[in-house]
Amino acid sequence: MQVVILAAGKGSRLHPITLDRSKAMLPILGKPMIGRVAEDIVNNGLTDFIIVTSPNDLFIKNFFQNEWDRDIRIQFVDQPKRLGMADALRYAAPYIREDFVLTACDNLISTQFIQLMLDKWREFTKINGLLTLMPVSREEISSVGIVEMEGEWVKRIVEKPSPETAPSNIASLPLYIFSIQILEYLKEVKLSSRGEYELQDAIQILIDKQGFVSGIQTTFRHTVTNAVDLLAINKHYLTHGNEKPQIMPQHVGSGTHLITPLHIEENVTIGHDCIIGPNVYIERNCQIGSYVKLENVVVLREVTIPDNVSIYNRVYA
Repeated sequence: MQVVILAAGKGSRLHPITLDRSKAMLPILGKPMIGRVAEDIVNNGLTDFIIVTSPNDLFIKNFFQNEWDRDIRIQFVDQPKRLGMADALRYAAPYIREDFVLTACDNLISTQFIQLMLDKWREFTKINGLLTLMPVSREEISSVGIVEMEGEWVKRIVEKPSPETAPSNIASLPLYIFSIQILEYLKEVKLSSRGEYELQDAIQILIDKQGFVSGIQTTFRHTVTNAVDLLAINKHYLTHGNEKPQIMPQHVGSGTHLITPLHIEENVTIGHDCIIGPNVYIERNCQIGSYVKLENVVVLREVTIPDNVSIYNRVYA
C-alpha cells in the first residue's frame, strides 16, 4: 500500500508564524508536523510515500532527504497552484499504482488508529474508500465535510454545509484509504464556489458510481489551523507523548529554575533568575533574557525575549 501526503498548503491563518516556513514544517517538539504524520504511518509498516508540495517549498524536501532517519521511499510531486485536495491528488495520481493512504500534513490522530484503519480495510472483500469520521459540534459543522451514513456505508458527503442542511454531525477528517478507483473520477470534479477542486466531490462521485465507501470513527485528533492549535499540540506531546525529554540550553544563568515538562533545543541561552516551565518548548537559536517567566509557551526559533518579561499561554514568534 502506498501513502500520499498533501503538503502544499501555505497556512495563511497561521501568519506570521508561516511567513518563513510552510504549515507542514511547523515544529512539534523538535520535529516538523509532516514528520510526525509520516512517523505514525511508517510505524505501521508503510514505506512507499508520495508527498505533494508547493514548488518553492524546499524545506520539506530538505527535511526528508537530510534529516529524516527512517528507511522509506519518497516521490516528491509539485502542485503548481493551491487549488484544493482533489487537484493535489490529481498531480500525485500518475505515481499511484495500488490502494493508498491519503492524509493532510496537519492531521495527527495516532499510530494505533492508523492500524485500526488498515485492519478494517483488510477485513472487507470489496471496498473503495475508508474515511476517518468524528462527531463535531454544531458550531463546527459549517467548516468541515459532513457525511450521511446508511448502515456501515457512506451514502453522501457534503462539504461545509450549514447546520440546518447538514445530514448529520459526523465529520470526515483528512485521513483516508482509497482504492485506485477514485483516481478515475478526479477529472470530473468541478471548481467549487471556493475556487478549489474539492476532494469531497470526488468521493461523492466514487460513492455514486462504484459505492463501497465506509468509515471508522475516532474521538480524538490534532490539527493545526491557528497558533492556539500549535500551542495545544506541543503541550499534548510534552505531557502525553512518549518523547525523550530534551533540555539542552547552551547557557543558563544563576538563579534560573527549569520546571518540567520542558523541551529546549540547541543554541538557546537563558539569563539569570528566570522561571522556565512547566509546559514550555523553546526552539533552537533563541535568547531568553533575565527575570523572564514562561509557562505554557512555545517559543519559535531565533527569537529574542528581553529582560523582565512574563509570557503565558501563547506562541511567541
